[in-house]
Amino acid sequence: MSNTAIKQPTLPFWQVWNVSFGFLGVQFGFAMQNANVSRVLSDLGADLHSLSLFWLAAPVMGLLIQPIVGAASDRTWNRFGRRRPYILGGAIAAAIGMLLMPNAPLFVAFMAPMIFGGVMLALMDGAFNVTMQPFRALVADMVPSEQRTLGYSIQSLLINIGAVFGSILPFLLTNIIGLENTAKVGEVAPSVTWAFYLGATVLFGTVLWTVIRTKEYPPEQYNAYKGLDAAAVAAANQPRPLSHKLAEFWQLFINMPKTMRQLALVQFFSWFALFIMWVYTTPAITQYVWGVDAKWFDPVFLHTLDEIPKDIAVAKGAAGDWVGILFAGYSLFAAIFSVLLTKLARTLGRKPVYALSLLAGGLGYLSFLLFQAGAPTLVNLGFTQVTVPSGALGLIIPMVGVGMAWAAILAMPYAILSDTLPADKMGVYMGIFNFTIAAPQIVSGLFAGWILTSLFNNEAIYIIMLAGAAMVLGAVSVFFVKEDASK
Repeated sequence: MSNTAIKQPTLPFWQVWNVSFGFLGVQFGFAMQNANVSRVLSDLGADLHSLSLFWLAAPVMGLLIQPIVGAASDRTWNRFGRRRPYILGGAIAAAIGMLLMPNAPLFVAFMAPMIFGGVMLALMDGAFNVTMQPFRALVADMVPSEQRTLGYSIQSLLINIGAVFGSILPFLLTNIIGLENTAKVGEVAPSVTWAFYLGATVLFGTVLWTVIRTKEYPPEQYNAYKGLDAAAVAAANQPRPLSHKLAEFWQLFINMPKTMRQLALVQFFSWFALFIMWVYTTPAITQYVWGVDAKWFDPVFLHTLDEIPKDIAVAKGAAGDWVGILFAGYSLFAAIFSVLLTKLARTLGRKPVYALSLLAGGLGYLSFLLFQAGAPTLVNLGFTQVTVPSGALGLIIPMVGVGMAWAAILAMPYAILSDTLPADKMGVYMGIFNFTIAAPQIVSGLFAGWILTSLFNNEAIYIIMLAGAAMVLGAVSVFFVKEDASK
């Protein structure tokens, strides 16, 4: 039973901004992870096949944590707020993980550095998930329906601003500050280590801004805005046996809105492709553009050497830094495109914009094959100059399409979905929806390494082609989504 909803007031632009501002820092840290964890784990001893298995920690943590946090935050009402305690707690844990991960060699007495790095990846990603899910639900709580697309577009903009600086930071520390970007066997490059330290600081600071500057609605006001019966909500929030909670969760899962089921197919192809990009862009670019043989990613071979030859170490360091530039590029293009999303969606419709964006991303991945190693080229980036193979410079072009896809993935599914969800179950359903993000990454993590070694002979550029094909299929799948609110 529900009451007649009182119209929820629209928020000033800067209040909508403040609600999402902490996501800038969360994505700063997330981008640090995406652009550098494969590099860090490779330096610590992971081979190409096992990289995707280590990365499984990320989606598994999301699969386990987000529904639990979503359900818990739906039922949390205290003087600190409803979503804010989880947002702040997750940020603290993520910052700790970021501080510890590059120091894995210091903990060799307890476990192998590579294993410690994997544990810290799990801690960081678990903490990011604790923070992210309540952030998405916070937007749905605070922003009225007519401002939802604006709210998620601002969130997408802030995410991508954070991602630009998080991705590019190791490059800046090397080329402006002068920190070393090469790593000895079993260690992490100093530029990457300090980037993680700075990322932890930015993450915590921006999340604290949102926590302080956002005042959540008290239960009575929230229930009135959402048309919820206060007595029914209070009864639903009473302590219950775990078996009852699991039964209720299962009922919610099997009775999820049809729109969520239809979006799941799009999400599968999209996130399957993204996972491959995050795991394998560094070895793909290092091999295909910098010309480094795959054997230099084999820890068994590396440990037969006293040290890595200087030219190989320099090439791997430069390629790793350039991946940061490319990831910053797609995040920058995504930030720009996210500003246009609201207007484009109103003009053309959400589905056509979503589909065309994913198609652009798929074509971007497929075009990687056009940019192989070439003559050394001096590139003026404004703040510094670097010499890279000509193919490396060309790879900025595909990042336009990848950025369009990323902006749409961050905003459009949530804008489409949020209007179909019951307000009192918003958090738990957002958590359930995270299954559609985690599951394809788990599938990718389990099989991508085997595909790379068995079918592609460790030539990582071809696994990027597989990502392109998956993203194109995601674009096609958008047209099977119905935007009605039927359940």
